[in-house]
Amino acid sequence: MKNISYRLLGVKINLLSMDQLNSLVEEAVESNTKRIIANHNLNSLYIYHHDSEMRDFYKIADYVHIDGMPLIFMGKLLDIPCKKLHRVTYADWVWSLMSEAADKKWRILYLGSKPGVAEKGVSNLKKEYPDIEINTLHGYFSNNDDDPYHEVILNKIVSYQPHILMVGMGMPRQENWILNNIDKIKTNVILPCGACMDYVAGATKTPPRWMGQVGLEWLYRLITEPRRLGKRYLVEPWFIALVFFKEYSTHFINKTFGLEKGA
Repeated sequence: MKNISYRLLGVKINLLSMDQLNSLVEEAVESNTKRIIANHNLNSLYIYHHDSEMRDFYKIADYVHIDGMPLIFMGKLLDIPCKKLHRVTYADWVWSLMSEAADKKWRILYLGSKPGVAEKGVSNLKKEYPDIEINTLHGYFSNNDDDPYHEVILNKIVSYQPHILMVGMGMPRQENWILNNIDKIKTNVILPCGACMDYVAGATKTPPRWMGQVGLEWLYRLITEPRRLGKRYLVEPWFIALVFFKEYSTHFINKTFGLEKGA
């Protein structure tokens, strides 16, 4: 499936709906190719502009969908044809993805969360999708290459042969792990998925879905986890606002004076 990419606040994005994301997964599995489907939100944008390794990760990502309604709002102001359906967060997508996986017999390996949390999440998923093939490995290990758990992880990937590898260790750790191990990973689809399984397991409360649609999911998360998320939602957005102001100013001037490409 071809999908046009756009530049937004200095990063590449693809406008992808949930159904289109499922189609990308299916295409990779059926063609037996490796595909990284990443995502961007305000937090990842901040890290991207401050972390060279994060930028290296996004260079190897095949597709980058939007996970954050503020990016949809900013994209519209920059005349990018964003719609609400292009905002896909794992709290929503995981259920559609698991339904597809159960129907099509895709094997899933989830790497991340505290010991016991992912197992609880899998238990909840199997209540909804009894036929799903999914296994887990916890994400609590050292980033040092000499940590023996690295070998356990890579051996598990080889033996289990997952169609989909979900890596839920938070940004930028999950992206850095994928970047540093990409040549050793044999799977069709790699998904950096943050706290996805924590939501499924109930270890982290899922924000009311209407709040995400109006761009207020961040407020719910800030109220429920102020110590952990204070910097992310009260400090980092100011940097993003500055980046947006510069980009919007250039866009406005070019549009006003007919300097846009093709004008």
